[in-house]
Amino acid sequence: MTTMTRPLNAARRKNFWLRKGNKIAPYLYVSPFFIIFGAFGLFPLLFSLYLSFHYWEPAAGLASMEWVGVENYVFALEDEWFQSSIYNTFIIALKSGIPQHAVALPLAYFIHTSFTRMRNTVIGIYFVPYITSTVAISLVFTTLFSRDYGMINQVLTSLGNFTIADIKVLAWLFPTENVDWSRPAYTKDMISFVVFWRFVGWNTVLYLSALQTIPKDLYEAATIDGANRYQQFWHITLPMLKPMAFFAVTLTIIGNLQLFEEPFIITGGTGGIEQAGKTAAMHMYITAFVESDFGTASAISWILFMIIACLTWLNSKLLGGRND
Repeated sequence: MTTMTRPLNAARRKNFWLRKGNKIAPYLYVSPFFIIFGAFGLFPLLFSLYLSFHYWEPAAGLASMEWVGVENYVFALEDEWFQSSIYNTFIIALKSGIPQHAVALPLAYFIHTSFTRMRNTVIGIYFVPYITSTVAISLVFTTLFSRDYGMINQVLTSLGNFTIADIKVLAWLFPTENVDWSRPAYTKDMISFVVFWRFVGWNTVLYLSALQTIPKDLYEAATIDGANRYQQFWHITLPMLKPMAFFAVTLTIIGNLQLFEEPFIITGGTGGIEQAGKTAAMHMYITAFVESDFGTASAISWILFMIIACLTWLNSKLLGGRND
């Protein structure tokens, strides 16, 4: 009896651990992702929130953290430089974001309706700026906008000095002398143009992918009913593009309000003359790594997060509704 029960108990224990292992194995396979996400994603996020309520000098170690409550938030909101950076961020976001979609949508419609064989080539050409290094793009445009030897100034002044019978016929439209694009009046426009040039191709690809999912039967039925191309675009294309428009505009809001690389490189990391090109992300970086005020920098990051969340919610109300 004893010799029979021992193998039976061993088999039961083996089956028990096999069943246990089969249940645990899937979690072991996915555990590396959660470990990495927790260490490099979730922990920094929660620590920055905790840090935003403290004054901390990193050089003195974690022991130097001092609880200050919401003082960092109050200080950031009352800081004139932060207010200026928020203003610059919104202006650049509007000047670069609105033209992105105003150009990308009709451009995508034109490519969709006019190109067949070479469509992928055309899309690739427009998409190249998006995958190009931001540093390279910013350096190239910094050279193009140079006051003394930039190509943009050369073209504009050539047009402004174009003469017919010793009369500068285009002087009223184009400058006759080189423009200093680093002046505060032009800094935001220069940064906005670079951001627009980089992301217009990305939005074009998004809208083009959505256009390819619209059933052709809708256009055929509209044609039979006598609708022209403008009416088809207004009553069929735009409503069907609403979900993609919501997605694209949301990405633009998030990206433009966190703008850092382009203004940082173009202005040499200073924000330009009178801080005209300093964005909120740049101000946060300078507060943390130049002024070593990590508590205020963390508070700025969460203020920026709340602004982005509010604008995303507003965008969902405008474009995120169901199509009728």
